[in-house]
Amino acid sequence: MGTKIRNRTIAILVVTLIGLYLIFKPQGRWPAAKDVTSWAQVKDNLSKNIHLGLDLKGGSHLLMQVEADDVIKDYTQKNVDAAKNTLQQKTWPFNDVSATGLGQITVTVPDRSKNSDIISELQTDFNNLMPNGTGWKANEIGNSIVFTLDQTEQNELRERATAQAMQIIEQRVNAFGLSEPTIQRQGSSDTYEILLEMPGMDDPERVKNTLNADSNLELKAVAKSTEVPYPTKDAADAAAKTQPGGPGNYEVLPFHEGAQNGFVVLEKTPVVTGLDMRDASATSAQYGGENYQINFSLTPGGAARFGKWTGEHVQDRLAIELNNEVKSAPVIQSQINDRGEITGSFTQQAAQDLALVLRSGALPAKVKYLEERTVGPSLGADSIREGVTASVAGLLAVMLFMLWYYRLSGVNAVLALLMNLVLLLAALVVFGATLTLPGIAGVILTIGMAVDSNVLIFERIREELRNGKVVASAVDLGFGKAFLTIIDTHVTTIVSAIFLFVFGTGPIRGFAVTLVAGLVANLFTAIFVSRTIFMWHLNRTARVETLSI
Repeated sequence: MGTKIRNRTIAILVVTLIGLYLIFKPQGRWPAAKDVTSWAQVKDNLSKNIHLGLDLKGGSHLLMQVEADDVIKDYTQKNVDAAKNTLQQKTWPFNDVSATGLGQITVTVPDRSKNSDIISELQTDFNNLMPNGTGWKANEIGNSIVFTLDQTEQNELRERATAQAMQIIEQRVNAFGLSEPTIQRQGSSDTYEILLEMPGMDDPERVKNTLNADSNLELKAVAKSTEVPYPTKDAADAAAKTQPGGPGNYEVLPFHEGAQNGFVVLEKTPVVTGLDMRDASATSAQYGGENYQINFSLTPGGAARFGKWTGEHVQDRLAIELNNEVKSAPVIQSQINDRGEITGSFTQQAAQDLALVLRSGALPAKVKYLEERTVGPSLGADSIREGVTASVAGLLAVMLFMLWYYRLSGVNAVLALLMNLVLLLAALVVFGATLTLPGIAGVILTIGMAVDSNVLIFERIREELRNGKVVASAVDLGFGKAFLTIIDTHVTTIVSAIFLFVFGTGPIRGFAVTLVAGLVANLFTAIFVSRTIFMWHLNRTARVETLSI
């Protein structure tokens, strides 16, 4: 019996010490004497190890909705432009190509002689642009060919856009160095809502501006034999009309580079786009001064197309178009493969934010804000103070009751309860969970559940003692009979908490996490730790006649 108690005691001490170390360990260095002797250092370590949620630390809460239909509109319009170019190149007669609905394109023709060729060619082109290579169906209605995107494919595009938006938002937010931002889906699957919580964010407007920022980067050829720039838009429009292939293949965009302003004529089809971006960084301008520039590099596929085009167009101009505005239009002096730069009147912060947007890529669709809430640090501090006060008050009240009602056996319950809290906090550190105000409520509920387990065990022991059992036998039977009840209550509560975590939002999930961690810890303390203490007490003498319970 002595060896068994010693092994159980060693296991309890090891688990307790590991739990305390995880809670109070310093970040990024080995522990030092000040980590246990300095109260300020202890509090600092604790605050760094246990991450506080938005409602405790203060910060910004944003609920956004991805306008997912924009992605389908974009695919539809791209296919309209591609269809016009294809029909012109094939010299097949047509009257018009237009988007006639969400995911619907109508081609009108003077006669139906080429309809089978048009359907075969355009349906292949349309599907080649789709992620899965399928989705567009064609129907002939009189002198019209109606191409329709399958509803299943539309929904998949919406889901894809939302998932991509979440990834891009996460990349942009993480670049600000925020502590434990929360980014997750909210609402039903067809609402395409994203919840963003940023604890400790002291400049939410900058984050919003970065999230809203477009990064529509395209490198396009400047129309040959045109000026850069034209002084007026009318002059640029007139030049576009004289270009080979007709003005439909060209566009006029504003031009701003340093002190130069005007308009330029560009080919509509880009050489490379922001989707080909591999990296982007902000650096000081090449020729000094206060301005900054953005250096970028391309993916292998983008670099191959870029290198081929620049090799074939030496001495031609290439426009760097950002968000429908030409930032520069340099002359290609030699072949360029995978690197380039964007120059302009950028401040350091503007260049850094733009580089961040370019690195993370363009949002596939715009987002609109459904809800915005800011929690001040002082309000968060009040929540922490009141939550901790409530937890300590509840803990002390429970301890006093257990000592009064169960006498010396109440000490057993108190020790198990304290260890339960240590393991709960250690679990939050290990899993990187964020402690929220509902999470503190979960801690308080865990205290109640832990006491409930001890009450079940103690009442079973009392019952066995009343039935005439000796103390050792009463303790064994008490733990044995209460075991299945404790397991049953804990497992059912854990299952409920798992459902809260899976289907709940941020605060509800915080409550679920602390509750599950506390219940798992309680199974260990109520069954293993409490039993060990009783075993130690009963092993002190050859035969224990009475038990203070």
